[in-house]
Amino acid sequence: MNIDLLFKIAGIGILVAVLHQVLTKAGREDQAMMTTLAGIVIVLTVVVKEISTLFETVRTVFNL
Repeated sequence: MNIDLLFKIAGIGILVAVLHQVLTKAGREDQAMMTTLAGIVIVLTVVVKEISTLFETVRTVFNL
């Protein structure tokens, strides 16, 4: 696993947290929630790609 993946996820998390706080203070709670959901979807997409790579590696190692 690359350390770049952790930095990418942490960066997305920090960005989403800041946007959520700014939008909440501006009175746009619905957009803040949509921003948070979009951040979660992006992170889950990245994690699913990495899990897929892991399964392919396991498949090739064990000749399945």
